[in-house]
Amino acid sequence: MTPAADTAHTAHTAAPPRLVSRLPQVGTTIFTVMSALAAEHRAVNLGQGFPDFACDRALPDAVTRAMQAGHNQYPPMPGIPALRAAVADKIEALHGRRYSADTEITITAGATQAILTALLAIVHPGDEVIVLDPCYDSYVPNIDLAGGRAVRVPLAPGSFRPDFARIGAAITPRTRAIITNSPHNPGATVWSAAEMRQLEDLLAPTAVVLISDEVYEHMVFDGAEHQSAARFAGLAARAFIVSSFGKTFHVTGWKVGSVAAPAQFTAEFRKVHQFNVFTVNTPMQHGLAEYLQDPAPYLQLPAFYQAKRDLFREGLAGSRLRLLPSAGSYFQCVDISAVSERSESDFCQWLTREIGVAAIPLSAFYGDGFEQRVVRFCFAKKEATLRAALERLRRL
Repeated sequence: MTPAADTAHTAHTAAPPRLVSRLPQVGTTIFTVMSALAAEHRAVNLGQGFPDFACDRALPDAVTRAMQAGHNQYPPMPGIPALRAAVADKIEALHGRRYSADTEITITAGATQAILTALLAIVHPGDEVIVLDPCYDSYVPNIDLAGGRAVRVPLAPGSFRPDFARIGAAITPRTRAIITNSPHNPGATVWSAAEMRQLEDLLAPTAVVLISDEVYEHMVFDGAEHQSAARFAGLAARAFIVSSFGKTFHVTGWKVGSVAAPAQFTAEFRKVHQFNVFTVNTPMQHGLAEYLQDPAPYLQLPAFYQAKRDLFREGLAGSRLRLLPSAGSYFQCVDISAVSERSESDFCQWLTREIGVAAIPLSAFYGDGFEQRVVRFCFAKKEATLRAALERLRRL
C-alpha cells in the first residue's frame, strides 16, 4: 500500500458512527455537579446521599470468610438460597407476609437495577407509568429505556403527601404501573397505613402494577412504623417491593438489593434479570446471609438515624433556614426563603462556594424544575461532619 493510499484509508476509518441517544435529555446529574463543586471548594458534602462512616466490621468480616471459603464463582441466577430465605424471613417477621424464597425473592445489583428490571419486564411501547414528583432521578430515564411514557403527578408541595384525586385522574387504560417511594427521597415523608389503604382501594379495580421503592424502610422515626406494601393484601398481589442492603447496612458501594413479588411477576422479572446482570456478587451475598441472622442491626437503625436527624435539626433550629418535617429516610429539607432570593440551584452553588456546605436543590427532582425555595441535606454522616456543617450553616 502506498503512503497516499494508507493516508486515505486512515481518513476513511477515523470518523466514528453517529449515535442517536436513547436518553437525549439526560446530562450530568446534579449529584455529580454538586459533589465536584464540594470537592473543589473543600465544602462539607451533605448533598449526595451516602454515609461517610464505616459499616459494622462484622459484615466485611463475613464477606471475607465467604471469599476464603471459596464462594467466588457464579451464584444461582436469582441469588443464593440462604440470602433469599433470610429476606423472606425478614419480611414475614416485620410485615406478616410470607414470600417463597424460591419463586418470589430475587437478589439484585442494587435497587436502581431492580427498578429498571421491573420496568423492562412489564412495560411495552406506549404504556404509561405514573411517578410522583418530586422523585428519585432514575425513575423517568428507566421508563424511557423501557419504551414507556412517564406521567408525572405532583405530591402536595411542602408536605410531599399523595393527592389521590390527582393520582386517580392520571390513571388511563394505558397505565401499566405506578412507582411509589416511602420513606420518601427527597421529601423525607412516610406514607401512613391510611394512605396505603387509599392506594389499595384506588388500584383495586385496575390492572396497574405497583413498584414500591422501600430502600429507606428502616429509617422511620418518632415511634412510627414503615408501612410496606407487603402488609396490604391488595397491594402485595400487584407489587414489586424493592429493598437495599446498601442503604440498610451503610455499604452503598456494594450495590446489592432485593425484590419481593408474586411468583408470576418474579418469573417475568427474572427473565430480564438474567440478561442484564445475570447475577450478583457471590461473597457479598454469603456475607449478607450470615449477617442477617441477627436482626439487631436493622432493628436499631431507626434510633441510630433519629439521633443524627435530631442533632442536625437542633443545630439548625436557631437559623433562618425553616425546617420541614423529616419523618423518615436520612434527608432533611429546608425552606430557604428567609435566607436568599436565589433559585434553589443558584443557592446550592452559592452555599457550597461561600459557606462551605453542599446541598441539593429540590427542583432537580421535578420534571419541570418546579421551584418552591427548598433544598435537601443528607444527615447520614459522622457526628463530627454534621457539627462542622452546622457551624458553617449558622453563619446564614
